[in-house]
Amino acid sequence: MPAPDEPKTETLAETDSYLAWKAEEPDGETTYHLELNNVTLHFFQEEWDEFLQLVKMLMQK
Repeated sequence: MPAPDEPKTETLAETDSYLAWKAEEPDGETTYHLELNNVTLHFFQEEWDEFLQLVKMLMQK
């Protein structure tokens, strides 16, 4: 169990090369993270929601 000042993390999805996970930060903020090989993208909730909209639009193409 994480210490009170450490975020609680959860893996959302994982492949051999990619990882999506979220962190419940001690201040109550939820952040989302995409690890794509040697690049990691960090999102706040509003940014994550918009990113998911983009992915849904791409999936419709």
